[in-house]
Amino acid sequence: MAARNLTKACIALIFNKVHCSSNGGRDNGFGNNYVWAGSLESGMQIAVNHKKPVMVIIHKSWCSACKNLKPKFANSSEIQSLSQHFVMVNLLDEEEPKNNKFAPDGTYIPRILFISPKGAIDHDIYNEEGSSQHKYFYSRPEQIAKAMRKVIDKYKNEQFDV
Repeated sequence: MAARNLTKACIALIFNKVHCSSNGGRDNGFGNNYVWAGSLESGMQIAVNHKKPVMVIIHKSWCSACKNLKPKFANSSEIQSLSQHFVMVNLLDEEEPKNNKFAPDGTYIPRILFISPKGAIDHDIYNEEGSSQHKYFYSRPEQIAKAMRKVIDKYKNEQFDV
């Protein structure tokens, strides 16, 4: 427990040094045990500076599937453990980017996208157990953790020229 709190404090310190936005770190119901970037822009900056992949959750306040996912995500010790390898971003309602690249197969919600440490959306990482029409929709923490492990494995041996 103490080690987890120390790790969270160190990560928070790193995030603050990169200047997350002043409202930084809102969990929007996905769990205050995670270190959340204040915005997509600050998350991308942190990712490039620290050579970490980004996990982006796009959701809406009125969405029942989003509401169902939030407590499962928030209480997943596996996702919490894996999250230390990511810059975590969650975008609520109007924070959703208007750029179509954040909706590679539609604007359904929730969507979870992974972005490489170089800043490109990784279309190879999706819910392999889900729908072929809604590849970035996840309903269970196990599905998310599986994708996170795949991202970690994919990028752990790569050297990034920033």
